[in-house]
Amino acid sequence: MQIDGEGLTLEQFVKVSRQFEEVELGSADRIEDSHRIVKEIAEGEKLVYGITTGFGEFAHIRISQEQRKTLQVNLIRSHACGVGKPLSEEEVRGAMLLRANTLAKGNSGARVEVVERLIEMLNREVYPFVPEKGSVGSSGDLAPLAHMALVLIGEGRGFLGGEVRPGIECLKQAGIEPIALEEKEGLALINGTPVMTSIGALALNDAITLLKASEIACAMSIEALLASRAFLDGRVHEARGIEGQIKSAANLRRLVEGSEVIESHTACRTVQDAYSLRCAPQVFGIAHETLAFCRRLVEREMNASCDNPLVFADTGEVISAGNFHGEPMAQVMDFLSITTSELGSISERRIFRYMDEHLSNLPAALVEDSGLNNGFMIAQYVAAALASENKSLSHPASVDSIPTAANQEDHVSMGTIAARKAREVVWNVKRIVAIELLCAAQALDFRKPLSFGKGSEIAYEWMRERVGFVEEDRSLSGDIEGIAGALENLVAAVESEIGLEL
Repeated sequence: MQIDGEGLTLEQFVKVSRQFEEVELGSADRIEDSHRIVKEIAEGEKLVYGITTGFGEFAHIRISQEQRKTLQVNLIRSHACGVGKPLSEEEVRGAMLLRANTLAKGNSGARVEVVERLIEMLNREVYPFVPEKGSVGSSGDLAPLAHMALVLIGEGRGFLGGEVRPGIECLKQAGIEPIALEEKEGLALINGTPVMTSIGALALNDAITLLKASEIACAMSIEALLASRAFLDGRVHEARGIEGQIKSAANLRRLVEGSEVIESHTACRTVQDAYSLRCAPQVFGIAHETLAFCRRLVEREMNASCDNPLVFADTGEVISAGNFHGEPMAQVMDFLSITTSELGSISERRIFRYMDEHLSNLPAALVEDSGLNNGFMIAQYVAAALASENKSLSHPASVDSIPTAANQEDHVSMGTIAARKAREVVWNVKRIVAIELLCAAQALDFRKPLSFGKGSEIAYEWMRERVGFVEEDRSLSGDIEGIAGALENLVAAVESEIGLEL
């Protein structure tokens, strides 16, 4: 896959970060042109931020020519003070790809060799040890990116073959030479948003799959809980006019099409179903809209010049501004947390209905001999705990700010915190939806011999290939984790037969 700073998509990002697709650099002309401008400035005495001056509150201090390369190394060493457990391999690979893509855009002034070295590390599966905490998202992800850059210059720690080793050893084992930084290159490596964008893009990719899995689980619950299909009528959703809601209702109709279970109770006395069933298209609908918005902004950020200062080779200008600020990603990640949390919240309410025989018209806790057996009772507790945790995690990080750099950086985004919270919310909701799928499959067994909707039948069979009917109590932890980890496969199985809109 070629990168040029322009056309990177979410799918391509995932192929590199998760599936180890190899990367190569496209045209290097713009990179070389901008580096030429930086070299000219570095050889003169004009005050240009980060090239002939210090950083942050030290921007007024002139740096002599003979110290300007040392300045870049000092920047990396001093800023590498993150704390906490390391980011995952896929998150670091994603950040490396995004930083290489930004430099390839040609507004950063780094040499082609810097981009190529990052690509070498990706292709040879060397990735730095990057502590996940320490970024306020002001000049971007300074601390985590500094840890990434340390390995590039042969310092710090990295992973090779799953083991933590000194950075220089990782490079040597992979046959990669450490790079000696030149003017502006340290700054170009750590100014910007690739860490928050990488964490967020992976969470977004999973949330897109999770939305489809949520609709599948809901469709199974519509049948298993003997709900009506009237609320899925297309005219209802056209009347409101929200495109995502219209799509979701269509998905749910497609999933329950042909259900004998639904047909079996069309003359029942129930006038209206509970909100967790009847209002599902409305909740899913805004999730469709929000995820589409998030995707649009994330893909723009993947291909953005989020650096400072920016070099414009066509005019020879170097402009100090604020594209490194993480506010766009901070707000996007907060939106992602909120909309994904709501998927979990409404799913937990459907799970709760399965536990009460008066609400479900099924055995209490979905198990025969309830009392002797507890069935899915505690699985609902787990879903409730995760849904409740998500309420705290979904408080926006982007509304917070704390000044840094002697008040030079007096408004910060907290974008990386927002991305890490979104990642955690997505993780939680995967488990909630997995629990609903387990409950729905169990409940549908009690509705036999009536047949299920076309999509529900595919999902039910997929579930039963992996987990059996619960006849008596057993630990469900492994089942929950197994289904949560395979939601992408469930969605693919259903989509290949009936298609789902997003």
